[in-house]
Amino acid sequence: MIEVSDEALRNAAGEGMDEFIKVFTDKYLEATGGNLTAETMPLLTGEQHSLLAYQLFRDEIMVGGFCQLIQNGYGSYIFDNPFAKAMRLWGAHDFSKLIYKAKKIYDASREDLEKERTEEEFMAMYENYEVFDDLEEEFFEMEEELTTLIASYVDEHLDLFAEIKKD
Repeated sequence: MIEVSDEALRNAAGEGMDEFIKVFTDKYLEATGGNLTAETMPLLTGEQHSLLAYQLFRDEIMVGGFCQLIQNGYGSYIFDNPFAKAMRLWGAHDFSKLIYKAKKIYDASREDLEKERTEEEFMAMYENYEVFDDLEEEFFEMEEELTTLIASYVDEHLDLFAEIKKD
C-alpha cells in the first residue's frame, strides 16, 4: 500500500485542496515511476487510479485542454477506464457527465486525436476540435468546487487511498 505522512497531509490541506490531493498523487507517480504501463498499473488500486486520473485530467485541462490531455497520452487512461463512473460514485455527477460527453468526441475521432503531430499541427487541433471548448469552459467553472468535493471524499475514505503514517 502507498504510504503518505500525516504531517504532509496536514501541511498540504492548509495550502488548498489541490495540494492535499497532490500529496497522494505524487506518491502514486513515484510508485509507478511516472509511467502508466501494463507493468505499473497493478501497483495502484482502482481508487488510487481514479484519484490519479483526476489529478492528470485537471492538470492537463487547466493548461492545454482536451487536445493536450490526449496528445500527452492520457486519452485512453481517462476514457477507456471507469473514471467517469468512479467520479459519479464519489458524488461528482456533473463532472461524470462531462467526461462521458468528452468520451463521445474522443471515441469518434480517436485516431486523429492521438496521431503524432508537429507543434504547428498540434496548435491547429484547437481550431479543428472547437467541440471541446464548451466542455473545457464547463470544467473551469466547476473545478474549484469539484476539487474540494474530491478532496473531501478522499479525506473521508483515507484507507482507500493510502496508509497514513503518523509522524
